[in-house]
Parts: sequence; C-alpha cells; structure tokens
Amino acid sequence: MLAQRLASILPSLSPRELLDVSMVASIAGELAGGELSDRRPFRAPHHSASMAAMVGGGFKARPGEVSLAHNGVLFLDEFPEFTPQVLDSLRQPLEVGECMIARANHRVTYPARIQLIAAMNPCRCGMAGEPGHSCARGARCKTDYQARISGPLMDRIDLRVEVPSVSPGDLIRAKPGEASASVAKRVARARVRQSERYAALGQQDITMNAHCPTALIEDVAQMDDGSTHLLADAADKMKFSARAYHRILKVARTLADLDDSDCIGRIHIAEAISYRIAGDQLSAAA
Repeated sequence: MLAQRLASILPSLSPRELLDVSMVASIAGELAGGELSDRRPFRAPHHSASMAAMVGGGFKARPGEVSLAHNGVLFLDEFPEFTPQVLDSLRQPLEVGECMIARANHRVTYPARIQLIAAMNPCRCGMAGEPGHSCARGARCKTDYQARISGPLMDRIDLRVEVPSVSPGDLIRAKPGEASASVAKRVARARVRQSERYAALGQQDITMNAHCPTALIEDVAQMDDGSTHLLADAADKMKFSARAYHRILKVARTLADLDDSDCIGRIHIAEAISYRIAGDQLSAAA
C-alpha cells in the first residue's frame, strides 16, 4: 500500500516528461486510443517476469517494464523471488537511466529514469525476527533468502526501511495519518527548489538531486562542519563505497530541501546514513 501511494505524492508530469512517457508507451503498444495522462507511471510486474519483460527485448526489441516506468515508479514486490539475472539487469538502468537492448542486427536504447521501490520479507517464511518465532531452517533461512540480492544491486538502493508487523490492535487504535495531498505539497516545493538550483548552474536537464552527477554533488550539497565530520567518520567506520558516499549526499540534500534548508545539517546526514544501514527486515527504495 505504501508503494502504491508514492505515485500519488509525486508532481504531475511536465510536458516534456509526458511526451517521453507517451512515446515509450506508444512503441510498446500500450497507448490505448491515443489517450494521454499527466499521472506518473506505476508498474508492478510479477516476480515471474523474464529479463526481456523487465528490461525489454524480443524480435522487435520492445521496451520492458523498466522503460514503461520511465519518469514514474517501478514496484517489485517479493524482491528476492525475482531471478538473480533479472534483478542484476536493473543495475545499468538504475545507474545511467537507460536500457540498452543489443541484438545481432540492431541496437536500441530506451529511457529508464525510474524510482525503484522493492518490498521483501526478512526470510522465506516471512517470520524472522518475530517474537516467539524461530525459522525451521534456523539463521540460514534469512541469510540464504537475502543473499539472492547481489551486493552491487543493494548498493544502488538509497533507502532501506524496516517495516515491523502490524497487530490487529494497531489497526483498531489507528490514528489518522498525514494526508497524501499534504505530503505532495512538500514534495512539490522540494522539486521546485531542486529544479531552480540546477537551472541556475546551467544544468537545465537536471531537475532533481538523484540525477545530479558526482562531479557536481559535492558543490551542491554544502554541509556544516558537524555534518562533514559525521559523514567522514561514518564512511570510514562502515566502509562505504564511493557510490554509497555520493548517494548519501544526494539523500541528505533532498532531506534538507524537504525542510526548506539551504545547508545540509547534521540531522540530515544522520538520517541519510540511517537509511543506508537499516536493519534486517527490509522494504527498499531507489
């Protein structure tokens, strides 16, 4: 449910984004009756999807689910149940925002700038870590299940959030949460800040921090002394890769934008790091 709500808090497609999304849908034969919508795509393929279905392929090299989710959300439920080959095929699109399909007689490149949302149980039985429960296979149940996701792919996932189980009592006593419309307004303000920032730097093609090149992110992500020391210590002790370091900066810059702050504070760095090193039961986003 949380993954499905994400598309509702994102800004509507800009005219340029709408054109890109419509062109991909048209090539895939999914533009029914020529209808256009400014709602961002939300794709949720089944975990039995093949590599061709995910990244594109076939005789005419049609776009796959990743490209059909361009400028929108790709939701992968039961993340480890996808075959390892299909999951690792996502590494290039997540890194460069494109899917390249190479065949003997032609090569096609489709756009694939997506927000990847993945949900998974902590183990195959789904009960690891629950009080009073132990897996029949012991610790290997969790270890083997989570090992189906490669380290390089996990390194490309910026937010890892543990989602505890909800009891019937929690549902009965549930209090109203913040409405999606309210969250959407904050997101829209942050997107405007980011777009204006990069436009002022002569980077009109960049509209959000996630797309900022590594050569520019350290200039954009200005930190105070406390934040700099915190990130340096964490990177040293936790052995972050260069990719993880720059992605933490991008997440912290976004958190500061959501707080309408020009400077990244210690609290923003700490929160970005906490998402990177979250616990065993994972629901992951990129």
